[in-house]
Amino acid sequence: MGTPALVVWSMALGAIAAVALARAGDLALRPERMQLRALAYHLGVFLLVLVESGVLRQAAHPSAERLRVLQVLAGPLCVGFANFWIRGWLAAGERDRLMAAALRASAFVLPAGGIAALALPPGLQLPASALLALAGSGLTCWLTVRAWTIGDRLALPMAAGCLLTLPAIAGLYALAMRLGSWGLAGHAAVAFAAAASNAVTGHVLWRRARRAWRTQEPGGAPALDPVTRVHSAEALVRQLVAAQKRRRRTGREGALLAVTVFAPERIAAQAGPAALDEVWMTLAARIQREAGPVNPVGRYWDRCFVALVETIPARPWLRTLGLRLAAALRQPVEVTGRDGEPVRLRVDFGVGVVLLSRRPAEVEDVLDAAQRLAEAARGLPSRAATADPRDGGAVPLEQARLEAGPPERAAAAAAVAGRAAP
Repeated sequence: MGTPALVVWSMALGAIAAVALARAGDLALRPERMQLRALAYHLGVFLLVLVESGVLRQAAHPSAERLRVLQVLAGPLCVGFANFWIRGWLAAGERDRLMAAALRASAFVLPAGGIAALALPPGLQLPASALLALAGSGLTCWLTVRAWTIGDRLALPMAAGCLLTLPAIAGLYALAMRLGSWGLAGHAAVAFAAAASNAVTGHVLWRRARRAWRTQEPGGAPALDPVTRVHSAEALVRQLVAAQKRRRRTGREGALLAVTVFAPERIAAQAGPAALDEVWMTLAARIQREAGPVNPVGRYWDRCFVALVETIPARPWLRTLGLRLAAALRQPVEVTGRDGEPVRLRVDFGVGVVLLSRRPAEVEDVLDAAQRLAEAARGLPSRAATADPRDGGAVPLEQARLEAGPPERAAAAAAVAGRAAP
């Protein structure tokens, strides 16, 4: 590697390190698992580029055998770890069984394949490692596009970042195997692909992390800007309409959850209007946290929040989600009272869960059904209700036969609108 190429790769490594340093700063400010995984991902990319590009060979002069082992393992390990991490980032386990299973399997198969490649003849080890890394990256790219088609808007820029990794990995392994003669333009193109992929991925990581931070409860401090916490009614309806259009194409089942709060004037009379605002923000944060950062939550009207889960892995999963949400909302809310002292309040609420079938219903009907189920849930011990698939009547979520009934629930949802009552 000549001096100009070394400069190019040093600049690429510097760009990658800058993103990793920014993520390390976020981790110091917010020590969370999401931040730690993101930092580990960027460090993995840095090490992959350092090992495969030839910079490590120039800087540290490792033995040929040690360098070859590092080059064989770097790609599969880095891509395997990335797939393990992106499974959680996409909330694959809560949205799509195929996506979750493929990412989980690749996270174990790729590192194991990299280790197994060391048993091959020396001349086949790097090609085998390159094939594993490219196959894993191609799988990630396809699955992020799949996530975008089922409603994850951040998955498309993530897919763009994953797409850039394909020429980056191919070029890095070509350099490691010393295939052909490389001019400065070739080094610059591969280095740009590696740095750009890392930058795009880092930006998307940060955007989802920021969304997750916004859903965290303020720990008793008053929320200052409610608009930035959840979607407005208009924005939520637009997202629901768009989700219904996508579901006509994908044929996936989803869910709509409505949370209705009863007698909020009691809270205002007891602790004041400012305390009521704190209650709204705390409830919104809890709903968003249980729904997950990939699913939009909005305030449909002053006493009703709605969460849209565009795709679900299976119908019985709705029982877990609805009961978990009800349990979270049942916890007391700590607010600041009229005299400035903390006050713990319990909220009177109901949760309505509507299955969005493979045959999308009208948005107005689904919203009306969810609200009426939430009203019916007020009188239930679990505070969560859904529609009986047999006749559309409101039943406790913990007793619902979610596995039974026809896949289309539009008729049941319409029946709920007329039958459910508080």
